[in-house]
Amino acid sequence: MPNSRLADPQHIIADLQRELDECRAERDKRTAERDEALQQQTATAEVLQVINSSPGDLGPVFDAILEKALRLCQPARGHIWRIEGQHAHAVAVRGDPDFVEWLRQQGAQGPVRGSSVDRLGQGEPFVHMLDARRVEPYRTNPWFRELIDRSGCRTSINVPLRKDGVLLGTINLYRPEVQAFSDKQIALLQNFAAQAVIAMENARLINETREALERQTATAEVLQVINSSPGDLAPVFDAMLERAMQLCEAAFGGLWTFEHDRYVAVAMRNVPTACADFFAKTTAIPGPGTAPYRFLYGERLAHEIDLASTEPYKAADPARRALVDLGGARTALQVPLRKEDHVLGVITIYRQEIRPFSDKQIALLENFAAQAVIAMENARLLTETHEALEQQTATAEVLQVINSSPGDLAPVFQAMLQNAHALCEASFGALMTYDGELFHAVAHQGTPAPFREFLASGIHPGPRNPFGRMVEGAALSHIHDLSEVATQYPGEALPRAAVDLGGIRTFLIVPLRKDTELLGAITAYRQEVRPFTDKQIALLQNFAAQPVIAMENARLINETREALEQQTATAEVLEVINSSPGDLTPVFDAILEKAHTLCGAAHGSLQLYDSENLHAVTTHAVSDKFAEILRQGYRAADSPASRALIEGEPFIQISDCAEIDHPVFRSAAELSGIRTVVFVPLRRDDAFLGLISAARLEVRPFTDKQIALLQNFAAQAVISMENARLITETREALEQQTATAEILQVTNSSPGDLAPVFDAILEKAHTLCGATLGSLFLFDGELSRAAATHGYPDDLAQRLRQGVILSSVPQLLEGARCVHNPDLRLVENPTAGAVSGRGGVRTNLMLPLRKDGRLLGTIS
Repeated sequence: MPNSRLADPQHIIADLQRELDECRAERDKRTAERDEALQQQTATAEVLQVINSSPGDLGPVFDAILEKALRLCQPARGHIWRIEGQHAHAVAVRGDPDFVEWLRQQGAQGPVRGSSVDRLGQGEPFVHMLDARRVEPYRTNPWFRELIDRSGCRTSINVPLRKDGVLLGTINLYRPEVQAFSDKQIALLQNFAAQAVIAMENARLINETREALERQTATAEVLQVINSSPGDLAPVFDAMLERAMQLCEAAFGGLWTFEHDRYVAVAMRNVPTACADFFAKTTAIPGPGTAPYRFLYGERLAHEIDLASTEPYKAADPARRALVDLGGARTALQVPLRKEDHVLGVITIYRQEIRPFSDKQIALLENFAAQAVIAMENARLLTETHEALEQQTATAEVLQVINSSPGDLAPVFQAMLQNAHALCEASFGALMTYDGELFHAVAHQGTPAPFREFLASGIHPGPRNPFGRMVEGAALSHIHDLSEVATQYPGEALPRAAVDLGGIRTFLIVPLRKDTELLGAITAYRQEVRPFTDKQIALLQNFAAQPVIAMENARLINETREALEQQTATAEVLEVINSSPGDLTPVFDAILEKAHTLCGAAHGSLQLYDSENLHAVTTHAVSDKFAEILRQGYRAADSPASRALIEGEPFIQISDCAEIDHPVFRSAAELSGIRTVVFVPLRRDDAFLGLISAARLEVRPFTDKQIALLQNFAAQAVISMENARLITETREALEQQTATAEILQVTNSSPGDLAPVFDAILEKAHTLCGATLGSLFLFDGELSRAAATHGYPDDLAQRLRQGVILSSVPQLLEGARCVHNPDLRLVENPTAGAVSGRGGVRTNLMLPLRKDGRLLGTIS
C-alpha cells in the first residue's frame, strides 16, 4: 500500500515545519538557559571579583550581590539584613529613594515575631511570602506594616546567610505585585547567599587578622607610652582611650578613676563641648541603676543599646542626661577597671547612633581596661617606691637634725614640718605642744601672718573643735571643708579664724602621743576643698612619731643635764656649807641663787620662822623696799601661804600675787612686779622652820619638777640649819666648859677673895650670853650692893656699889626662876630708870643667887 504521507506533500511540509519549530524552540530554550547560566556565571564572577578587590570590606560585596540578584530575578526592590547578636540592620538597599533613606535611618532592629528574619532564625531554609499583606506580622506589628507599606512589597523571597547553623543575615527580594518567585530564582538567590557567606567569612578572617594586628599594634603603642611615662598615667589614659575608640568605632569616650566614693574624669576624648564642660565641673557620684554604681557590686560590664530609654535617663540622672542631651550619646559600652574585688575606675565609649558594639569590640575594651589596671598598678608601685624614698630621705634629714641638735627641738620641729607638708601636699601648718590646758604652736610652715598671730595665744581644746578630739583620744581629725564647721558652730573661734584668717578649707590634725600621754599635735591645711588621701594621712602619722622621738630624746638629754646641774648645784651648796661651818648666811645665799637659776625664777627669798613671825634672812633680785619689808617680818598666821605651810601643806603656789588681798603680796606685786610665786617649807620632822619662795614676773606656774627641785633645796637648807645648830651648840658647850674652868681657876687662885671671882663670873656670863652691860649684886635683906660691874659708867657703877633697891627682888624672893624685862624703860623703879637712862640698858635679865632657898644676891 503506498505511503499516503509521501503522496501528500503538504503533510510532509507541515511535519517538517513542526519539527523545525520544535528544534527552534529547543534551541531557543537551550540558548536561554545558556544565556541565563552565562549571566549567572558572569554575575558570580563579578561578585567574586568584587570580593577579591575589596578584601574585608563587605559593603561593595553586599551592593554587588543585591544588584545582581535584582537583575537576574527581576524583582523591583530588595535589601540585605546583617544580623549581629539579637539585632538586624540594613547593609544594602535597592528601591524607592524615600524607602531607602527611611530604612537606613531605622538603625538596628530586633526580629519581629513571625517575620522572615524570625522564621529564618528558627531554621527555615527560605521564606517565600506570596502576599506580605496577608501575613500575621503585617496585622499585628506597626513597624513591620510600615516596612511593607513603604517598600511596596507584595511578594517576597527571603533566603538566609547562614554558617554552621548561625544566622548571619538575610537577602530579601520583593515585588510590588503578587507574583511568585520561581524555583530557579530561589536557587539563584541561595547561590548568591552562599557567596555572601563566603565573602563574610573571608572578611571575618581578614578583619580578625587585621584587628588582631591593630590590637597588637595598639597594645604595643600603649605599652610604649607606659614605658615612656613611668608613673604618669595621663598620657597612658589618653593613648588607651584613643586606640579603644578607633578600634571599637566609637564617637567619643572617657576614663574615670574611682576615689572617695566618687568617679573623677581623668581622660576625655572627642567629647562634645557642652558635655565636656559639664563633666569638667562635676565629680560623678554613682547613682543607683547606673553602670558605675552596679560595677561597685560586681557587675562585669555594661552594654546599653539606647541610653535614652534607660531608667537613669528617665529618672533625670544628671550625668546620664548630660551624655544623651549634651553629648548625643545613644549606645554606650562601659567596662570597670578592677583589681581583685576593688573598682579603680571605668572606661566608657559612646556611639551617637543606636548601634550595639560587637563581642569582639567588647573583648577589646576589656583588654584595654586590663591594660589600664596594669598601668595604674605600675604607677602605684613606682609612686610608692618614690614616696618611700622621699619618706626615707625626709626621715634621714630629720634624724640628722635630731643628731646635730641634741636637746634642741626647734630645728627638729621645723625640719619635720617642712618635709611632712611637702610630701603630703599641704599648703601650710604647724606643730603644737600641749601643756595639759592649751595647745601652743612651736613651729610653723607657711602659716599666714594673721592666723599665726591668732595661734600665738594658744588653742583651748574645746568640745567642738578638732583639738578637743585629740584630748579625747582620737587618732586624727580630718575635716574636708572647715567652712561648713565654721557655719555650723558660729560660736567656735578656731574654725572661723582658720577660714577667715588662714583661708583654710581642708583640715588635718594628728596627735603626738607617748604611750597614752598627749604631748601635742601636728596640723596640715589646704586652702581648697581637697581631702587628704589615706596614704598622706598615714604619712603624717608616721612623721608624728618623729617629734615624739625627738621630744623623748630631748627630755632624756634635758633630764640628764638638769640632773647634772642639780648635782653641781648641790655640790656647790655643800661646798659653801663646808667652807662656812655654822654660818648660815652664805649657805642661804647659795641655796637661793642655785634654786632660782635652776627653776627659772626671777625673784625670791629664804625666810625663817620664830614661832610667830617670818623674817627674810636672804633675798634674791627683789627691790630694796620689798626686801626691807621681808626682813622686818610679818605675822605668819596672817598670810594664806605660810598659814597653809604651818598647817602641813607640802607647798603653796599662787598664780597671781595681784589677786591676793594681803599686804606682803600687794607689796610683792607693786614693788617688785611679782606675779606667780611658789612657797616651799623648811621643815624638820613636823616642825615648821621657815620657807623658800621663788617668783616670776609673769603669770606662769612652776612645774611639778621645778617645785620638787625647790623642795630638794629646802631640804638642804634644813640640813645646813641643823648642822649649824649642832656646831653652835657644840661651840657654846665648849665655851661654857672653858668659862667654867677659867672661873674655877680664879676661885682656886684667890681662896677667900670673892672680888676677882665675881669679876670673872660676870665677864664670862656676859661674853657667852652676848650681853653689853651687867652686874653681880649681893642682897642683905634690904638693899642690893654691886660686888662686880661690867660696862657701866663709873658714876653709875659707884652708885650701884653703894646699894640700891632692885625691882626684880620681890619676884625673886617669891621664888621666880628669873625676871626678864624686854624694855627696862617701862619699869617704874629709880634703879631701873638710872640703869636705862644713864647706862642705856633696854632689855635685861635678872637671875637669882640662892642657897637652900635663901636669896643671896642677883646677877644681871
